[in-house]
Amino acid sequence: MYKILTLNNISVSGLERLPRDCYEIASEIQNPDAVLLRSYAMHDWPVPASLKAVGRAGAGVNNIPVTAMTAKGICVFNAPGANANAVKELVIAGMLMAARNICPAWDYTRKLQGTDAELSKQVESGKKQFVGIELPNRTLGVIGLGAIGVKVANAARALGMRVIGYDPHITVSNAWQLSSQVEQVLSVNEMAAQADFITLHVPLNDATRQLINAQLLKHSKAGLTLLNFSREGVADEEALFEALQAGKLRTYVCDFPTNRLKDHPRVIMLPHLGASTAEAEDNCAIMVADQVREYLENGTVHNSVNFPEVAMPRNGGPRLVIVNANVPHMIERISKAISTAGINILDLLNKSRGEIACTVVDTAAPVTSEVVAQIADVQGVLSVRAL
Repeated sequence: MYKILTLNNISVSGLERLPRDCYEIASEIQNPDAVLLRSYAMHDWPVPASLKAVGRAGAGVNNIPVTAMTAKGICVFNAPGANANAVKELVIAGMLMAARNICPAWDYTRKLQGTDAELSKQVESGKKQFVGIELPNRTLGVIGLGAIGVKVANAARALGMRVIGYDPHITVSNAWQLSSQVEQVLSVNEMAAQADFITLHVPLNDATRQLINAQLLKHSKAGLTLLNFSREGVADEEALFEALQAGKLRTYVCDFPTNRLKDHPRVIMLPHLGASTAEAEDNCAIMVADQVREYLENGTVHNSVNFPEVAMPRNGGPRLVIVNANVPHMIERISKAISTAGINILDLLNKSRGEIACTVVDTAAPVTSEVVAQIADVQGVLSVRAL
């Protein structure tokens, strides 16, 4: 029986992927094999020795101490692309709200007083201040062409926009899905000089922190609208404020409210709604539950942020799953421990990613607890499981 701890409410559609005859699932449980969560902050969470996997029902993993988990041999999964459509729709909505000044116009209308005839006169005299722009033939710059960025780029093309994209690390899979009419730029500076709108779809790391800064905004096209449904730290908040005050930045649309900007008349801040649809929550939970189950039951790794991709067909017999440091002679030492016990190896797969490696071994006979302990004692082995 596998034990699953939920640190947030996880969609029932996802939890149903874990059969109750093999899985015990609860928000309070001792010695869990895996954790499922959404936004729960795990950085100060005491990690139990039993933990083998963490499943984030979403894309970002900033709330998970990934480096510390890797050092303990714990696989961290996420659900890239599962909420992509939800975020794409909100980005398009954000562009339309900014282009047509919908939020200030709505606020203006709600404050009107008087009879219907008086309201009509006020509307006719006041609507001039909310004149907007249309999207066709405007240029949208997309920074980050992952699952979300590709969908946003394609949707913007369908709306008649010129789309330019920047992503030096675009995958072959995402490139195949991207419209051939999306133009490539070689730097964010090149993009800023051309774009009427820029939307951010990158993770927050050392390379992307304050990617949008005073220097970039200084050389951007006048009247730029910036949309940030990525992470708060990707944009320099003080630089944004100064650009808004100077009129360089027409509108800032963001999913991460702060006191500095939330009351600015040309800022639209939403309460982190990017993935907040019933469909996205279901999709994320289903994807991550399937991934955690495959890892616990078969040692398969797919969509991990810290482990290599691992997939070896299961013949139904005994299997060892070993997480180890990516150092020389590791396979030799593992194989020796198994063969010395007189057990034949039927198949073996070793994959590495940076400093971590996963070794999956199918054997002709069950591996004894003594052999498991012997492998666990090998220097550099972080965990061993006999399935």
